[in-house]
Amino acid sequence: MKKLLEISLGVVTSVGGFLEVGSMATAAQAGALFGFQLIWAVVLGTICIIFLVEMAGRFAAVSHHTIADGIRERFGFNAFIWPLLATLLVNFLVLSAEIGGVAIAAELATGISFQWWALPVAFLAWLLLWKGTFGLIEKGVSMLGLVTLCFVVAAVMLRPEWKEVALGAVPSLPHHDTAKYWFMAVSILGASISPYLFMFYSSGAIEDQWDKSYLGANRAIAGLGMSFGGTISVGVLIVAAIVLGAHGVTEVDDYNQLPLMLIPMFGFWGFVLFVASLAIACFGATLEVALQQAYLVAQGFGWTWGEDLKPRDDPGFSLVYTSTLFLAAVPIALGLDPLKLTIFSMALTAASLPLTVVPFLFLLNDDRYVGKHRNGVVSNAAVIFVIALGFVLAVVTIPLQIFGGT
Repeated sequence: MKKLLEISLGVVTSVGGFLEVGSMATAAQAGALFGFQLIWAVVLGTICIIFLVEMAGRFAAVSHHTIADGIRERFGFNAFIWPLLATLLVNFLVLSAEIGGVAIAAELATGISFQWWALPVAFLAWLLLWKGTFGLIEKGVSMLGLVTLCFVVAAVMLRPEWKEVALGAVPSLPHHDTAKYWFMAVSILGASISPYLFMFYSSGAIEDQWDKSYLGANRAIAGLGMSFGGTISVGVLIVAAIVLGAHGVTEVDDYNQLPLMLIPMFGFWGFVLFVASLAIACFGATLEVALQQAYLVAQGFGWTWGEDLKPRDDPGFSLVYTSTLFLAAVPIALGLDPLKLTIFSMALTAASLPLTVVPFLFLLNDDRYVGKHRNGVVSNAAVIFVIALGFVLAVVTIPLQIFGGT
């Protein structure tokens, strides 16, 4: 029974980590611009993150190392510094976008401009990290994230042509705005295959003291949880394609357009549900990304770390998430458009994938760390595919940002 509870809570946790401002914004943009055509990108991203999350959990449970620990130990600090710096930079942009998402939700609820909410949001996140435990972050906030199921309910209520939805799961060439189409595909993949998610997951497994007995639960969490999160992202895309299209919105360039998606089905409560979904999903991701920054730095430099420790027992770890949160709030407080930052940061996230996934592949095939639980042919093929995809995305991201970005 205890393991079943761990699985169910893990599924909820993975939904909280999978669906955040990047997934919501990119899925809504894709639906408004291209209808159901980009569902394939959500499906592909979901499959990739299922494999990476399962591997991250398996690696942590068997080796008792996080991914960052393993890379630093296996390849040395000089090799580790490059993925560390790249991931810290990308995570910083993502964190700023997540704070912006919460601030936008607060503006929608109160009418007070989002700039004024950035620092209070950062302070509240810091307070929870400073006073809270890993269990609170992992399970408490993510349980509230179940409100995002309203997008799946709305998608079913709209009764789309399911044959057209299914056709959207098959890659096809766009009928217009080719550069923007591929830029959106890159952004969706970046939102789905976020390095912070599977690296945070490995740190969480160590925080929860996983061992080999959790390998079965880990597979269930990876498969069911990430599929559940991907389903919600598809729900956002379907609702955006039908509802925003009906309102003549062919491009989402303002967060104020997004609440329109749920109002036709739920009326005033649709507005409330959207604001709650945006606020809770983004705030949960804010906590996770801030923690992941602290995990990366502390593990990279060999400091004591752990969200369950008192700040006085891991001062360096606590200092990193404190400074990162408030620095990430500054661009939003100065008026940087959260939506544009979100789309751009998701594209850069996709481009940075090879820096973390390539060394991860070596770790998952190293007997010293995983022994008989090393990757099989299918898992290695999946990782190699993600690496190849990441190299392609790294090459095309900047040109697509110039010619197809928002």
